[in-house]
Amino acid sequence: MAIDAVCLTAIVAELRPRLTGLRVDKIQQPARDQVVLLFRGKRLLLNAGAGAPRLQLTEVLRDNPAEPPMFCMLLRKHLSGARVAGLTQPPLERLVKIEFDASDELGRAGKRTLVLEAMGRRSNLILLDEEDRIIDSLRRVDADMSAARQVLPGLFYQPPASTGRLPFLEETEAGFAARFADAPAEKTLDGFLLDAYFGLSPLMARELAFRAAGDTDTRVFQMEGPAPLWRALEDFQNRIREERFTPVCLLRDGKPLDFACVPVGQYGEAAECVVHDSFSQLLDAFYAAREKQERARQRGADLLRAASTARDRLRRKLALQEKEYAATQDRDKLRVQGDLITANLYRMERGQSRLECENYYEDNAPVAVPLDPLLTPQQNAAKYYKRYAKAKTAEKYLREQMALARRDLHYLESVLAEIERAETEADFLDIRSELREAGFLKKQGKGKKDKSRPAAPWEFRTASGLRVQVGRNNRQNDKLTLKDADRRDLWLHTQRIHGSHVILRCAGRAPSEEDVVQAALLAAWFSQARESGNVPVDVTEVRNVKKPAGGRPGMVVYTTYRTVNVTPEESAVEKLRVK
Repeated sequence: MAIDAVCLTAIVAELRPRLTGLRVDKIQQPARDQVVLLFRGKRLLLNAGAGAPRLQLTEVLRDNPAEPPMFCMLLRKHLSGARVAGLTQPPLERLVKIEFDASDELGRAGKRTLVLEAMGRRSNLILLDEEDRIIDSLRRVDADMSAARQVLPGLFYQPPASTGRLPFLEETEAGFAARFADAPAEKTLDGFLLDAYFGLSPLMARELAFRAAGDTDTRVFQMEGPAPLWRALEDFQNRIREERFTPVCLLRDGKPLDFACVPVGQYGEAAECVVHDSFSQLLDAFYAAREKQERARQRGADLLRAASTARDRLRRKLALQEKEYAATQDRDKLRVQGDLITANLYRMERGQSRLECENYYEDNAPVAVPLDPLLTPQQNAAKYYKRYAKAKTAEKYLREQMALARRDLHYLESVLAEIERAETEADFLDIRSELREAGFLKKQGKGKKDKSRPAAPWEFRTASGLRVQVGRNNRQNDKLTLKDADRRDLWLHTQRIHGSHVILRCAGRAPSEEDVVQAALLAAWFSQARESGNVPVDVTEVRNVKKPAGGRPGMVVYTTYRTVNVTPEESAVEKLRVK
C-alpha cells in the first residue's frame, strides 16, 4: 500500500526528536528511487518510488552501485556535513520537508531543504535552496508532463494543489451532521467519508465505518443518525492531535497485508494485528521482501530480458529441429521410391508426372510415385536417392544439434532461476559476466575490463555448528563443488529442479541426520521449488559429482546418492544464516 497522510504524520512525530541536530556523514543512492542519509549510528531512508514512498530509519543494509548517480552526487555536494534543523509536514499532506543547516564551498552558512512528496506515481524528492528555489529533483517534470506544475531546476518550489475537500481534522460535530444529512442514502459510510473529507485513506475510512456500525459495507440509510460515525471520527481526530499512535502491521497467512497507525479491527480473525516498537521497524518488516523483489527486478531487467529472449529463440529452434528430425525418420520411403523408378525405367517416358507400379517391398501392392515431368526417369530416381542420403546425414546432424540446444536451454533456465534468487549488485555482475562468457551477451570492448569482485557464497551453519555454503550462480556452483569442497563433504541439490549447489562442510566427521536435513532445507529454498512442499533433494559425497565433457557452467552428473524430502520455510532458513 502507499503510505497515507496520517501514517506519515505519525512517522514524522517519531523521527523529529531522533534526527534534529544530527550531522549528515554520508549520502548513498542504492536504487533509482531511494536515497539514504547516514548519521552517526542511524540511516534515514527516503523512498520516492511509486509503490512504496516513505521516510524511515532503517536497519536494512543496501548495496550501492559502482558509480553514484548524478542526483546522489548533487546531494553530497549540498548536504554532506549539514545538520538537520527540523522536520515539518503540512497538515494531512503526503509531503515532508527536512530542513538542514548547511554551508557552501566557501564555508558560508546557509539553508537547504529536502522535500519528499510521497504521492504514489507522482512521488518525488526535491532539493531546495534557502529561497525555496529548486536546485534539482529526482524526477524532473516539464510542461509536456504537467501543464499545471513543473519541477525544474531554477523554478520556485510550489507544493501540489489542494483537492478542495475539507481536512477531516477541521470538521466539527455540527458540520459533520449537516454533511451526513445531505449524503446520498445508498452511499456506504466509507464512501461518504472519502468523498467529504481530505486526509483519510480507504483503510481508515473502512475502519471508522466498522467502528461506527460493526460492518464496513453499512450504508447511510441504515444508520439511525450521524452520532456513531461522528464519535468514531472524533476519537480518530483526538488520537492524531495528541499523537497517540500505534505502529500496527496486518498479517494474512503470515504475510504482510497492510499497516496503520491505530489498531485495526475490520478484518476480524481473517488478519492478525502485530504491534511493532516503532514505525521504522514496522516499515522495514513490511517492505523488506517487496523491496528485495523490486531491486532484483530493476537490476536484473536487462539480464532477464536477454536470457528470456535467448531461451525463447532456442525453444523455437528446437521445435523446428524436432520437426525436421521427425521428417528424416520417414526417409526409407524416399529410397523405396528411387528403387521403384529404377526397376521400372523400361516402362517410363520423359514428361510423366507420376509412376504407377507395384511395390515389391509390400507384397506388390499398387503405388503411385510422384515425378518431376521436366526430368528424365533416371534423373527422377537420382533425385529420390539424393533426398534419402540428405535425410540420413541430417538425422545425425540434427541429433547433435538438438542435444546442444537442449543443453543450452537447460542452462538458460538455470540462469533465469539465478536471476530470481540474486540479491546484490555483485550477484547481477557475476551473472552478466557468466552470460558473456557463454556467448549470450555481447562482450565488452577491448579497452574495458570487468573489475568487479565476485560475491562470496551464502554462508549458513547447522544447529550442531557445521558450515554450509550455497552457490549464488552457476560459475560459483562449479567453483564451490569442483574446486573448493573437500571430497568427503556432502553435496546437495534439488532433484531435477534448477537450484544452487549446496556444500555441507563435514570437517572430517560424519554429519547427523539433522545436519543433512537442514542443508537439504537450504537446497530446496535456493531453488525453483522454494514455494513448494515435500521437495526431493539429492545428497551425495562431493567425490561422486563430476563435470560432463562440454557441460555448461553449473552442470554436473552424480552417482551413489540418496534423496531427502523437505518443505522449505523462510523462518527456518534465516535461523541458519550466518549474520
